[in-house]
Amino acid sequence: MATKVYIVYYSMYGHVEKLAEEIKKGAASVEGVEAKLWQVPETLPEEALGKMSAPPKSDVPIITPNELADADGFVFGFPTRFGMMAAQFKAFLDATGGLWRTQQLAGKPAGIFYSTGSQGGGQETTPLTAITQLVHHGMIFVPIGYTFGAASIPPREVHCRHHKETQGRCLKFEVPKLMPPSKIPIWNPFPFFTPRISYSYFSVLASKNSSCVVDICFVCV
Repeated sequence: MATKVYIVYYSMYGHVEKLAEEIKKGAASVEGVEAKLWQVPETLPEEALGKMSAPPKSDVPIITPNELADADGFVFGFPTRFGMMAAQFKAFLDATGGLWRTQQLAGKPAGIFYSTGSQGGGQETTPLTAITQLVHHGMIFVPIGYTFGAASIPPREVHCRHHKETQGRCLKFEVPKLMPPSKIPIWNPFPFFTPRISYSYFSVLASKNSSCVVDICFVCV
């Protein structure tokens, strides 16, 4: 049976969604893994979204909390709001109390990715505050680390990749074009290649985890 990896995200302007699409390619590249995209429900009214110039939502299906129980692993994505995950995603997680009471997500691996709109806009605080959501469910946090080798530590180049998760910074709400790793400038670190590579690593761990039981997991931050 295939290992199911759910890539669950919220995206207002499409930047996080673009990351999610690339992450799906990386996750699905691992043999035996079935990766699926999901959106969380929007909480803002259409009138408010219109005033914010938010584009229409894509046709990616909207997930309900109970559907999380069907997955073997998760990759959660969201934009940053004042150093934390967007309220829309937090509202979705707040609705998972039933899963928490029955511990249906315990022991399942979970990674995170996000996008910020400015330098120092929450690249460090967002993963730190998001981890608490995973801990309460007993999920296992799987950071990318430096698992994709020398490409993550170029010796003579300025780079913007992050060892805790996949993150992109979008300026002027424009999605930049795909660029070679060595050509990504410091002011526009939106590394589409990175999530594809790094989340193939996540899928390998999810596949291994689906066949074993983790009794105790210490999360040290």
